[in-house]
Amino acid sequence: MYVRELSLSGYRNLQETTLQFENTVNLFLGENAQGKTNLMEALYVLAFAKSHRTNKDQELIAWNRDYARVHADITKRVSPLSLDIQFSQKGKRAKLNGLEQQRISEFIGALNVVMFAPEDLNLVKGGPKQRRRFIDMEIGQISNVYLYHLSQYHRILKQRNQLLKEYAQKRMTETTMMYDILTEQLVKAAAQVVQRRLVFIDHLQNWAEPMHWDISRQLEELYIEYMPSAQVSLGLDLSTIEDIYGNAFQEKVEQEMRRGLTLLGPHREDLAIYVNKQDIQTYGSQGQQRTAALSLKLAEIELIQSETADPPILLLDDVLSELDDFRQSHLLNAIQGKVQTFITTTNIAGIEHDTLRQAKTFRVGNRSFEETSL
Repeated sequence: MYVRELSLSGYRNLQETTLQFENTVNLFLGENAQGKTNLMEALYVLAFAKSHRTNKDQELIAWNRDYARVHADITKRVSPLSLDIQFSQKGKRAKLNGLEQQRISEFIGALNVVMFAPEDLNLVKGGPKQRRRFIDMEIGQISNVYLYHLSQYHRILKQRNQLLKEYAQKRMTETTMMYDILTEQLVKAAAQVVQRRLVFIDHLQNWAEPMHWDISRQLEELYIEYMPSAQVSLGLDLSTIEDIYGNAFQEKVEQEMRRGLTLLGPHREDLAIYVNKQDIQTYGSQGQQRTAALSLKLAEIELIQSETADPPILLLDDVLSELDDFRQSHLLNAIQGKVQTFITTTNIAGIEHDTLRQAKTFRVGNRSFEETSL
C-alpha cells in the first residue's frame, strides 16, 4: 500500500497543493511552524477520519475558508483506490472511489497508517487513556466491527453513567429496570471489545518481543499484558466473558450507585509493559521506555501487514531527533525498502543513513512544498 498523490484544499495553514510521492521514503525538511506536521496530520486524517491533534474537526479548516478537503490516490495490493474527505461547519463527508460513505466507520481502514511522533514516546510512561487510545486506533484500522462495538459501548456507557448520577443525587439504594437493561447491554458490548483487545495484544506481543530484543542489543525481554477490570483472559468465549463481567458489575452495584459512575469496563482498563519482568512504566529508565515505545510502533507495522496483506504507511513526525544514534539507525534499517514512509524534520545533520540519502525530498517553507535534493 502506498500514497501516489495527495491534494489539499483549505486545510489548516497550508496553501492549496498537490504532491506526488515515491513508494519509498519521502522526506520533508523545514523550520517549525511551516506546515510539516499539518501535512502528516492530513495523511492521518485519511486513515482515521479525524485528527490525532484535536477533537474539533472545525480546527482543520483554514481561517478564511468554508471547508477543508483532503484527497489521495493510493495503490493497494488488490487495486487502486481514491480517498476523499471534506470537513465543513455541517460535519464531514467521506468518499471511496467517488462514492459517499453513509457511515464514517466504512471509510476508516481503507488507508492504514502507523504514526510515530514525539508524544508517542510517552506511550509507556503516559496515562492509561493514552494506551487505550493506542489499542483502539490500531484495532479500528483493521476491524470495522470493533469500531462498531466500541461505539456501542461508549453510547451505552454514557446513558448508564447518567442513570447512576441520578441515583447518587437522589441517594437511591435500589436499582431500577432501566439499570438492568443498560447493564446487560453494556456487558455484551464490553465482552466484544475486551475479547478483541486480548487477541490484539497477544498478536502485538509476538511481533514486539523479538524487535525489542534486537533494539536492546539482546539485553532486554519485552512483555506486554492487557489488564482487564474483570477476571477474563485470552481464549474465553463471549458468553463466558459476559458472565464474568456481569458478576463483576453485581459486586460493584452499591459502590457505583453511591459514586454515580461506572467503575469497571473497557474504558478503565490498561496495558502493562514489562522489561526483564519489571514494570517499566514505574521503574524503567527513559531509554527503556523509549525502546519499548519504538518496539511497539514497529510491531504495529508487521501486525497490520499480517492482518491485511498490505503494509501500512509510516509517518515519522519530527521523531528522529528524539532518538539516539542507535535507535535512529535501527528504525531506518527496519523500514528501508519495506513501507512507504513520510519523515519530517528540521534538519538531518548528523544522521548518516542510505534511507535518507535515497529519499524523495521536499523543502517546506511559507506553508508550501518544493521538491529539492539533499
